[in-house]
Amino acid sequence: MKIHICSSEQAAKQAAERYVELLRKKPDAVLGFATGSTPLRLYAELAARYEAGEVTFAQATSFNLDEYAGLDGTHPQSYRRFMDEHLFSKIDIPYERTHVPDGADCGADALAGYEAAIAAAGGVDLQLLGIGRNGHIGFNEPGTPFGSVTHVVTLSESTRLANARFFDSPGKVPAQAVSMGIKTVMNARAIVLFAQGEIKAQVVREALRGPVTERVPASVLQLHPFAEFFLDEEAAKLL
Repeated sequence: MKIHICSSEQAAKQAAERYVELLRKKPDAVLGFATGSTPLRLYAELAARYEAGEVTFAQATSFNLDEYAGLDGTHPQSYRRFMDEHLFSKIDIPYERTHVPDGADCGADALAGYEAAIAAAGGVDLQLLGIGRNGHIGFNEPGTPFGSVTHVVTLSESTRLANARFFDSPGKVPAQAVSMGIKTVMNARAIVLFAQGEIKAQVVREALRGPVTERVPASVLQLHPFAEFFLDEEAAKLL
């Protein structure tokens, strides 16, 4: 486990280098992506590296962590739409090799199919994560079994309130989501997690220094063989 304390700009540059190094060594790497405001600097940095000719995604495959249940990929707040706008449209990754859970189909076959597609691709080489205020990774809320695979999650009230800023009102935030499970995340060969701001300081301390417990899903990352944490000074203040 490696911890880097740096600005969000420095974190984006250092994390982007992980992707660039991986793709130079393994052009057909499988990349795990996340959504939200935290990875935006990283995605801008990856797009800039591509534009500068430093990296190509032409042989890569990607899988996203999660998607809101009930939203199809055309919805303005869907994570598919987010990824298309902020990353996929700005790099040369083939669209058919970009995968985001289908929020419009949350049936058992679709969930199993997403998990099977990850396995068929050879597993995720590098997975990007954020961390929720209650310790969730992906949309795996506290109490999610560590052995879980891709599944439907009922979102906590705190998670819905935290994401309400992206919607017209809190009531518009979907009550459920499709998420890679914790086992799925832990199967990634390498993990990069971003956390920024004082509001994340307590949960970062619990995740990195507390007991490994399903009460704090991110605490399981202490057991991963290669996980890196990029924290700004405010998020790291309680370590």
